[in-house]
Amino acid sequence: MSVFSRPRCSLELLPVGCFGRVLKIMGEGINARRLMDLGLIPGTIVESIRRSPSGDPTAYGIRGAVIALRAEESHLVLVEIESQ
Repeated sequence: MSVFSRPRCSLELLPVGCFGRVLKIMGEGINARRLMDLGLIPGTIVESIRRSPSGDPTAYGIRGAVIALRAEESHLVLVEIESQ
């Protein structure tokens, strides 16, 4: 790991109020395709906006839209935490 590497985590672990850059969709098939159709492609900046009181789903800001994803979907997205 390089000294200049940023922390990485799955999208479901991105703290509320933080930004992440999509690195990879881990998975295949219809679930991965749906995430890409929602705008989660490598290089996209995502903001974790809020979690529901029960903790699932979480609202994310992606390319000017707000979408809600359940943990079972968001754990398929690997992000690099950004310092925005």
